[in-house]
Amino acid sequence: MSACVPTRTDHSSRATGASRFQRPHSPPPGGGRRRFRIAGADLSASISVFLIALPLSLGIALATGAPLQAGLVAAAVGGLVAGRFGGAPLQVSGPAAGLTVVTADLIQQYGWRTTCAITVLAGVAQLGLSHVRVARSALAVSPAVVHGMLAGIGITIALAQLHIVLGGNPESSPVDNVRMLPAQLADLHGPAVLVSALTVAVLLAWPHIPGRTGRISRKIPAALVAVSAAAVLAALTGMNVPHVDLPSWSNHALPGLPEGPVLGIAAAVLTVTLVTSVQSLLSAVAVDKLVAARKEPRAEVERSDLDRELAGQGAANIVSGALGGLPVAGVAVRSVANVSAGAVSRHSTMLHGLWIVLAALFLVPVIDLIPLPALGALVMVIGFQMVSIRHIRSASRHREMLVYVVTFAGVALLGVLEGVVIGIAVAVAVALHRLARTHITAETTADGVHRIQVRGQLTFLAVPRLSRALNQMPRGADVVVELDGSFMDHAAYETLQGWQDAHAAQGGRVEITGRSGDRFAGPSSGAGSAGSEAAAGTGSRGGKSTHTCCRPWTPWRNHHCDNHAATPALVARGRAGGSAGQLATGLSAFQRNTAPLVREELARLAREGQTPSQLFITCADSRLVTSMITSSGPGDLFTVRNVGNLVPQPGAESTDDSVGAAIEYAVDVLKVQSITVCGHSGCGAMQALLDTPVNTPPNGAHTPLRRWLRHGVPSLERMRSRNHSWARISGRLPADAVEQLCLTNVVQQLEHLRTHEAVRRRLDEGTLELHGMYFHVGEAQAYLLQDGVRIGETDEVFERVGPVEDSVEDSDADSDADSDAEGSLEESRA
Repeated sequence: MSACVPTRTDHSSRATGASRFQRPHSPPPGGGRRRFRIAGADLSASISVFLIALPLSLGIALATGAPLQAGLVAAAVGGLVAGRFGGAPLQVSGPAAGLTVVTADLIQQYGWRTTCAITVLAGVAQLGLSHVRVARSALAVSPAVVHGMLAGIGITIALAQLHIVLGGNPESSPVDNVRMLPAQLADLHGPAVLVSALTVAVLLAWPHIPGRTGRISRKIPAALVAVSAAAVLAALTGMNVPHVDLPSWSNHALPGLPEGPVLGIAAAVLTVTLVTSVQSLLSAVAVDKLVAARKEPRAEVERSDLDRELAGQGAANIVSGALGGLPVAGVAVRSVANVSAGAVSRHSTMLHGLWIVLAALFLVPVIDLIPLPALGALVMVIGFQMVSIRHIRSASRHREMLVYVVTFAGVALLGVLEGVVIGIAVAVAVALHRLARTHITAETTADGVHRIQVRGQLTFLAVPRLSRALNQMPRGADVVVELDGSFMDHAAYETLQGWQDAHAAQGGRVEITGRSGDRFAGPSSGAGSAGSEAAAGTGSRGGKSTHTCCRPWTPWRNHHCDNHAATPALVARGRAGGSAGQLATGLSAFQRNTAPLVREELARLAREGQTPSQLFITCADSRLVTSMITSSGPGDLFTVRNVGNLVPQPGAESTDDSVGAAIEYAVDVLKVQSITVCGHSGCGAMQALLDTPVNTPPNGAHTPLRRWLRHGVPSLERMRSRNHSWARISGRLPADAVEQLCLTNVVQQLEHLRTHEAVRRRLDEGTLELHGMYFHVGEAQAYLLQDGVRIGETDEVFERVGPVEDSVEDSDADSDADSDAEGSLEESRA
């Protein structure tokens, strides 16, 4: 239970009599300015991301045909603007490889200045989409479409950069790049190939260096090492290869007014908006998963606000385009590096953008040493890596390989926007095909039961075939309709319901189940719920009743859902035969519903024998369902039930050896690891102990019940004795004397357990644990005796078991215990 704690008053203000209201322009009470603190983890993470982003930004700019400085501008703006205003704190934004093909096409068609203007307009469009809060809708795009798009872009990039690696110039399309590849291989440029080969070798080998050396070396990004190695090789050998040549910032090209056909510009803006938005939002979701799975550091990082992230990306694209930079999007590679490096806030992303700015201003001579073939090799490897084997396996596993292949081919051959549109269309077609694809078969079993199996979703498109199969069933026959699907629309439901009523009126019996044998549930309110209720898979038989009491644990519940659990014949027999009929009905329900689910497990237990982990001693009260309370199954518990959950002491008068024998068997033969004594509220045995003097039975004779309850007398004496502390529930005193005795009885029976030789020996060996438990029937709430409490040395407290929010206690709960309960307990103790 949470509590509202008032803010503590500042003592210095109270002492001086200062008002709690400040003047409009006065400084805060502390008198100091707000301090801007940067965590050490953010600082180190920003450096790691910067070292990756610098060569990648240059390489992506080279691949698009844009000025190399445009890559640095986009990286800086992505870090500073998107990092500050975006909704994903740990996502790193910048020029993305997924935008390379789009940007290259725009530059070829409209020129660089118009491409910058298109980037600005795409940013404005993203702000508009964020305002109408559609960010979450972008995630509705099939992953197969997104992965196919990335793979198509990746193979396009790789084919283009392969020509640069070989010392040539790329063509305008992937088809032309493939067609011209033999001629390029025949005319290799040796220095460029050597530099590129070294870059690729370092990129691939660096993450796989073994041992302690590898763990240390992997702290330096592979991209930085590969490009640096290529630069050193080119400088030492004096190879004749082209290098980065950053022009003066005074000559940097800024955007101009869009020039070109309006429809073409609009399509370009739509393409940039679509690709940047979807990639950024999917990357933000992936970053959330990475942060949640990260063990160190355990700093709390807020989850991504996708609409805010979309707005941040829009602002970054506006600024980047206005400053002559490439389009900006969330980048998976740099984001993963940021999370892996231990970043805890958006400061790491912003700092990485600052380092890019400083490098662009003061490290130009160093950047100019980088060979262009090295950047081409870097981007080529990234392009090939975008064709992910994991994504292909995922698409195959989810039967979406057609969507993936079509999107991949469309992007590679036609363009990004065209490929994505085609991929989405194919994905919708596949979904409609699956929705309409329904297999309906009919067969007759050896016992004369007719079975109709429906595989797939049951919609109006399948109604003619369903109706034909149903009408072929003979009059008065026993029919089982098995539905193996998660959806049924109104037309299909009405068809099935109408035929079932007609067949039943002709004397036939109909059972509608799911694939696992669960009975079909009809609508609870209105026809519109047919589909959702059918998906539930449990409930009323035939959809006629709205009764929903049938649940997986109902075999142990004293309810009367006969018409839901058995055939009409058994229902009639149950009603006519009283308790015997109810027993037969229950057995029939078990054989029909539960036995198929547990048969394999019970067969294993029959072969291997029982190996329970604990002995559970509880009351014979019919309201205590041990398997339900403990969420246990066959073979988990060795259970002993008796009136009052009593454990007779060895050698006691009128000892019942059945309990002792069970304890000895469980401890010595089954080798259980723990023993639990479980009491419960409203125990009739404890009430009988309070109501009747056990040692003075009426008429001087002991009935079997009175003789058995003598083993509970020590619990009654313990409760009334002032030499023992009360057993209590954490946060409150027991409600009345009966509950106090129920709690005390659990503690006392644990003491009795310790007197058994087998238990005492295992306790001394440290191989056995004893637990006390109390179950409040009316509240359906379990309590465990506090761990670590040595019985008799301190208060025995039963702690509540439940969700975290339920187990939090008010610190003043003990002092607010009910005074009436305390008074009644004092009377019983006296």
